[in-house]
Amino acid sequence: MTISATEATDTEFAGYWDAVDAELAGLPARPVLERVPRRCTADFTGYEVRLTSIGPYRIFGYLSVPAGEGPFPALLTTPRYGSVNNPPHYNDRLRYVTLTIAHRGQRTADSPHAAAYPGLLTDGIADAAGYVYRGIVADCLRAAEYLTGLPEVDGSRVAVAGDDLAVLTAARRPVFAALQLTGALLHRGGDQADADYPTAEFADHLRAHPDDAGAVRRTLAYFDAERHAPAVTAAARVEISGAASPLSRIAEQLGAERYALTHHGQADNDAADAWLAHRLGVPALSRFSRAAG
Repeated sequence: MTISATEATDTEFAGYWDAVDAELAGLPARPVLERVPRRCTADFTGYEVRLTSIGPYRIFGYLSVPAGEGPFPALLTTPRYGSVNNPPHYNDRLRYVTLTIAHRGQRTADSPHAAAYPGLLTDGIADAAGYVYRGIVADCLRAAEYLTGLPEVDGSRVAVAGDDLAVLTAARRPVFAALQLTGALLHRGGDQADADYPTAEFADHLRAHPDDAGAVRRTLAYFDAERHAPAVTAAARVEISGAASPLSRIAEQLGAERYALTHHGQADNDAADAWLAHRLGVPALSRFSRAAG
């Protein structure tokens, strides 16, 4: 597939992502599941799982299944930006089949490639076909396919949570009832000259490689959550920090409920938990002790 010298047309945009789907379809996931006793309780069973994504590349996930008779609602958490992803929260494991994945390059999925931090955001960015996030999105899509295919999962009650990877996953795999968007890394990244880390990596790259400016914009256009948002069928909730939040435009395209962050941990976490619990039909649970205030 040829990438246009200007921002991709709708046909090129669709072709780019259809090619990712075709690659995934040609590779069996070949899951290997290992029960991990230290992550098991009377209330849930924890596993480590490995799956094949495009490349081919073996990715990693923390899977947990509640005790009792299913099927259960499920929650996919897309990878954070950083070298390490943590297992799902205890409260989530009590109520949902949970899957948190580590994409290619992150620890537990860093063989044969270990991602650099900083540096991952611009790895191969001058060539949309070779940009590392093409593979990372594929890793998230593979995880969505695996989770929703588990017999323990109620396919009508599946959610995805995370940054713009969650939007792209929900857009390409319309199997989710709910989407929680907590941030955006790739959205208009090439235009954020004064951004903080990690999105400052885009400006750093352009200072070192000024001739790449057009190519960077073209590549990031394929990953812009605002462009993917109209394909999302899930009910959405977007966390907004300030009136000028770049997430506002994505929220508009999603038709999402907007939550203004208070930056008080208990209030923000409890609100997110209650929204998702209501959508998936389970009790809300606070991560904070009421006795401790």
